Amino acid sequence: MDLKNFLSDNNEKPLDRIVTDGGFCGIFRKIGCIGDSLSSGEMESLDEEGNKGYHDYFEYSWGQYMARDIGCTVCNFSRGGMTAKEYCETFATDNDYWNPEKRCQAYIIAMGVNDITANGEKLGDISDVDKENWENNKKTFAGYYAQIIQRLKLIQPKARFFLVTIPNGRGEERRAAEDRHRELLYEFAELFEYTYVLDIRKYAPAYDDEFKKSFYLGGHLNAAGYRLTAKMFESYIDYIIRNNMEDFSQTAFIGKPVHNAGARW
Repeated sequence: MDLKNFLSDNNEKPLDRIVTDGGFCGIFRKIGCIGDSLSSGEMESLDEEGNKGYHDYFEYSWGQYMARDIGCTVCNFSRGGMTAKEYCETFATDNDYWNPEKRCQAYIIAMGVNDITANGEKLGDISDVDKENWENNKKTFAGYYAQIIQRLKLIQPKARFFLVTIPNGRGEERRAAEDRHRELLYEFAELFEYTYVLDIRKYAPAYDDEFKKSFYLGGHLNAAGYRLTAKMFESYIDYIIRNNMEDFSQTAFIGKPVHNAGARW
């Protein structure tokens, strides 16, 4: 057994090693998934008259594929069409998602497509965030997105956060806004402790026409697409953990009344 196979490799990129069992992502026993249709296993139907239907099938979401791979609990805090604004203003409260009893050890946040493309929300910037009081955040995408992190940190202070960029290949007209979204997520990772970026925009295959032939059904992923996404997220989180082992050494104590004062916490 070569221990190097389980630790960092300076020449390795995030998705060079695809895990089959969740890898070190399996150190988490409860993960929350916050997002829109692509976090909800949404399938796009089409009837004989050409009418489209949209169906959130959570059992096909990448979160539930992850749960089955890893053997942990994954909670879908998501819905098709979701925006950060709606999540903060109504959706999370209406569904009791700020309830401390629903806290998780880790959260994967995949949100922004609807905010910056469909609904034209202002992205804003890091100055829209009051790190000490989320109620003072400005009503921009940046302010709402940060609010999600801040409020979850209040109920689970040591939770780990993984922020997902928007994949490439979705059209030139949206490239500038999606690039800015990516930059903003890295700024959040600098602002908030134990926050990391799953940069699929940089490291995953482009979601171009060739990709869509196999992994899309209409305008959304198909079952294989959600399965592939789960593999990418598990592998990326495994990569982050292997390259930041000290950050995750006390994972078992997240949400517990004890910790080890001799290690990074």
